[in-house]
Amino acid sequence: MKPTRLILLACLTLLFAGCASAVPAETGQAPKLKKGMTCAPGIGPAQSESDKEKTGAMAHKVQKSEEEWKAQLTPEQFQITRQKGTERAFTGKYYNCHKEGVYKCACCGAELFSSKEKYDSGSGWPSFWQPHTKENVAEHSDTSYGMQRTEVTCSQCGAHLGHVFEDGPKPTGQRYCINSASIELDEKK
Repeated sequence: MKPTRLILLACLTLLFAGCASAVPAETGQAPKLKKGMTCAPGIGPAQSESDKEKTGAMAHKVQKSEEEWKAQLTPEQFQITRQKGTERAFTGKYYNCHKEGVYKCACCGAELFSSKEKYDSGSGWPSFWQPHTKENVAEHSDTSYGMQRTEVTCSQCGAHLGHVFEDGPKPTGQRYCINSASIELDEKK
């Protein structure tokens, strides 16, 4: 295993072991993370009602009660999409998936990302250099845990998907780092 990946894995281990203030080591090699950023999507706490009021949470086309979401989703999907959680790196079903198709929101079925824009970022999560359907992907400022990141959500139902970073490949330079539990692959037949 390359030293860069070992360092990244060590940093991720610290991050997910409860060290919320961990900052990834700067190795000068891909994946390049800016100071104070982490490739870990969704480690922030769920947004409280007062936080939603402050940020002016928009009305979504798909609205369900917490009980309805719990009945529809697996416990992991609920924790990640509705409570802004994250899955451990290199554990999600799509991080190393090479099948063709369109990735849809696990909550509402909105088309989000395509296998044509997917790439291996080395982060341990499915990564895309752009959304497949831009109007279905919303971006929000996330300052949880003292970090400045950009959260990615489904604009149709508000599901937390992950985060986007500006260290991706050309042509966009973006890395949409997405939780596998927040998406479902609709394979091409």
